[in-house]
Amino acid sequence: MVKVSSRLPTSSAPAATGTGPLARVGLQSLAAVVAGYVAMGVTAALGLWAAGAADLPGGFAAILAAVVVMASGGQVELSGDAGALAGTRAELTAMPLTVTLVGALVTGYCFLRPLRHHAVAGTRALLLRAASTVVLWLLALAGVSAVARHDFPLTFGGGEEEGSLTDVFGELLDAVNPTVGFHTVLGPTLFYGLLWILGVLVAALLVSRRTPLPPRLVRFHEPVRPAAHAMLLLLLAYVAVGLVVGLVVAATRGHAAETFAVLLLGLPNVSWLALGVGIGGSWEGRVDGPFGLPMPHVLDAVLRQGDGTDLSTIDLGSLAAEDARAWWLLPVAAVLVLAAAFVAAVRSPARIRLWQHSLHLGGAFALTMLVVAPLTLVEARLGLSVLGIGELDSLGGEVILRPNVWRTVGLALLWGLFFGFLGGLLATRVRRRGEVEDGGGPPPRPVK
Repeated sequence: MVKVSSRLPTSSAPAATGTGPLARVGLQSLAAVVAGYVAMGVTAALGLWAAGAADLPGGFAAILAAVVVMASGGQVELSGDAGALAGTRAELTAMPLTVTLVGALVTGYCFLRPLRHHAVAGTRALLLRAASTVVLWLLALAGVSAVARHDFPLTFGGGEEEGSLTDVFGELLDAVNPTVGFHTVLGPTLFYGLLWILGVLVAALLVSRRTPLPPRLVRFHEPVRPAAHAMLLLLLAYVAVGLVVGLVVAATRGHAAETFAVLLLGLPNVSWLALGVGIGGSWEGRVDGPFGLPMPHVLDAVLRQGDGTDLSTIDLGSLAAEDARAWWLLPVAAVLVLAAAFVAAVRSPARIRLWQHSLHLGGAFALTMLVVAPLTLVEARLGLSVLGIGELDSLGGEVILRPNVWRTVGLALLWGLFFGFLGGLLATRVRRRGEVEDGGGPPPRPVK
């Protein structure tokens, strides 16, 4: 008779079992954060280099950090100093959505990848992974924000003759070298950065088709994930179309560097505006002064139609009045939204009815535009006043671009309801998950 000892070896295995998974989750979260920031930094650096920011005196690293902060939802304020008798006014609210999109895709992918090896995702494990990612992201954002601070000398660009306007103002204001600078406001930056990273993680879980969900959330897989994944494909399709158009413009019309700067910094700003306008949505704004939006000429032309006080409306009609090719935005939107609806229906179980497809896509499209449209907001102002009276025309300017959010969201809901039904109808001709193929032969005999 062989006696088997039941005593366990006296080692620290239980403690290692407890700390091992925690360390692994922490390293995976750190990898996701580092990958996201590196991707954003590389994209922003290439865009700024194409825009000529590398030639600025000693401020490229600070500008790069500021762009990454803005892409993460942070708040960067402009400031200026023009001497004792002058005042400067500088404001900037914008989001470089190319950098934002790249960071969101990379961070979301790295966050989800370790979960694909599990059959079931535990609620506590998922919350632990999300919490560690959020904390590390905010710590990194605080570090980048500390770098995003710089002042630049501001020149008037006056004439070469003695006694020019530049020299006169320099003597009067005691501001031969006025400055304009920027810095990050840490509190709002961390708050909006928290919302940003939480939104990225939630969106990643919604659009993923393979990542397991906690048991309590499994019931949301069928009604939410196919439509959410289709909306991601729709947004990426518009970005891809905009990229092709931008490359053609860069190759045929010159100004390649400026075009690549727009593509690397603000491509989704233009592409997703085209999506909203294509479904009947609208934006409003104006451009006043020597500088404008780094966007297509037709958009800049519409924004400059006002008298400097009223806002111009940007929709299919106003764009087509400048360039008849803008009408193509409507059929392009119809084709791409229908394709997204078809993809959502094909990837849904066969038991989902047509009216359910309609509701799923309508809600998903409306929510998508509710998130996307406000991200295209642009507000920029720059001015120098003398003794509080007037502004120098050579420096003053204003750019405003605001979405009519609720109009765009309402139309997205209607489009989603219609094309969701139509996409579900087209998908009935495609064999989907949950259907049983009828072979036409006799039923199988029972096994005795």
